[in-house]
Amino acid sequence: MVTQAPVRVVVVDDSVVIRRVLTDLLQSDPDVEVVATASNGKLGLEKIRRSKPDIVVLDIEMPVMDGLAALKELRHEFTDLPVLMFSTLTTRGGSATLDALALGATDYLTKPDSLGGRERALAAVREELLPKVKVLGRRRTRARRPEPLAGASSNGTTSAHSRRPRRPPATARVDAVAIAVSTGGPKALQDVIPRLPGGLAVPILCVQHMPPLFTGLLAERLDRESAVTVVEAEDGMRIEAGTVYIAPGGRHMVVARRGASPFIECNDDAPENSCRPSADPLFRSVARRYGAHTLGVVLTGMGSDGCHGAQVIVDVGGEVIAQDEATSVVWGMPGAVVHAGIATSEVPLARVVDEIVVRLLRGRAPAATGRGVRA
Repeated sequence: MVTQAPVRVVVVDDSVVIRRVLTDLLQSDPDVEVVATASNGKLGLEKIRRSKPDIVVLDIEMPVMDGLAALKELRHEFTDLPVLMFSTLTTRGGSATLDALALGATDYLTKPDSLGGRERALAAVREELLPKVKVLGRRRTRARRPEPLAGASSNGTTSAHSRRPRRPPATARVDAVAIAVSTGGPKALQDVIPRLPGGLAVPILCVQHMPPLFTGLLAERLDRESAVTVVEAEDGMRIEAGTVYIAPGGRHMVVARRGASPFIECNDDAPENSCRPSADPLFRSVARRYGAHTLGVVLTGMGSDGCHGAQVIVDVGGEVIAQDEATSVVWGMPGAVVHAGIATSEVPLARVVDEIVVRLLRGRAPAATGRGVRA
């Protein structure tokens, strides 16, 4: 049996306490080694150059050189080095995190609220930090595989098995699009949503695994950049064509019915696939409401959230598009759909919009209304 070398990590944070906590948490796993730490971005860059890590955990707010400035320099020198931003759960922190993702950060981790107790805060960091560091840190050195459908494993992979034959594409008109996305999702959505044409004749409902506050900031940013309207969903919202609804962080979003009109229902039901919001409840509800006229889209992300819901979409006659492995930051969620034989199309991220639009035009003329493309 070949033993893999541990994932080499550099931690950059101006707080000596945070550096020690992160180092201890990471090195509690035998598959991870912290090879260097630094108190600001300038020192961090020097240590990254010397130690050649597999992944960097980078704070945003630091003296001398902050995380955004360090990230810009990093991307000039190390284009494919995974960078995990460590951000505060505040409006300022959330906005800076989205800036970092736009600049090329691979993913992010939010600093926990210590009001719930130190042990709970440490457990929350450990639960999210270790899987992300291990999956992203090995991204350049081994092939990514989807995780088992029973749930996410600690390393974001799944046992190898052959792909089942894909189902033939459906021919029904599409009346609603449901999107599932997680790790690498904000950047993927920035590549997809702003490219959608104005005046879409259908609604788009999206679950992006993000905490409260971040989803609202993401929706605002996408709305500014897009021809379609993008909003953070609220309970009781009427679902309208030409609008993208982002599930609010910390709450499930499903489609409900009030008379003949569909509307958004947000709830605090138990997490599914360790997620809230989860894509599976959304996919099931969209399939119930729109039946064979449903299009599911599963983009980059750890775990298998969305796979069971995608099966429901296919069972009622709808279609499911999955992002391909080569363009996914982590091929867990779309890979699970592909390996289950559910995907009717497996395409690179750059082709996702084309695949959506082709299906939206099936059986209908382009809508005449909409904002028009923004400058």
